Amino acid sequence: MEAMNLRAVSFLLVDDNANMRKVIAAILKAGGARRIFEADDGLQALKIFQSQEIDIIFTDLVMHPVDGLAFVRWVRTSSASPNPYAPIIMMTGHATQRTLTDARMAGVTEFLAKPLTARGVMHRINEIINNPRPFVRVNGYFGPCRRRRIDHDFQGTDRRAAETEVQDALAEMAMEDVY
Repeated sequence: MEAMNLRAVSFLLVDDNANMRKVIAAILKAGGARRIFEADDGLQALKIFQSQEIDIIFTDLVMHPVDGLAFVRWVRTSSASPNPYAPIIMMTGHATQRTLTDARMAGVTEFLAKPLTARGVMHRINEIINNPRPFVRVNGYFGPCRRRRIDHDFQGTDRRAAETEVQDALAEMAMEDVY
């Protein structure tokens, strides 16, 4: 991976553990970042996010009184959010399939399991900058497209519709076998 210069990028670090914020800040500073804002919970993060121009957010999952999921939902869906498209990297020491799903459904852009590594942090930033995912609004969800794999060989206009058509054709064939 090519070294990134993060000098022009502003970051918001949201974690109730001051040492974790220091670790992430040190990684970002090593990449050239100079505009780093810190909050120790989602409520303080809301205030900073509304008053500062933030390019990328790192947030912990478990915090009190406002946790990371509530903060992400506010960023994505509140009419008071200054940038619902801001990339959000969720960090947690409680990485399970459920927390990953909850984070994805809230609109998280990337996910990082603790303990963090500099390589992991920089990889997620690289993904956000060099491989941005389009945002979608569907059935109460707003956030980055949750599909990771893109089938470049797909020829149809709507993959789900095509899958439904295949299922219908298979059902018809099964009915023909019965009669």
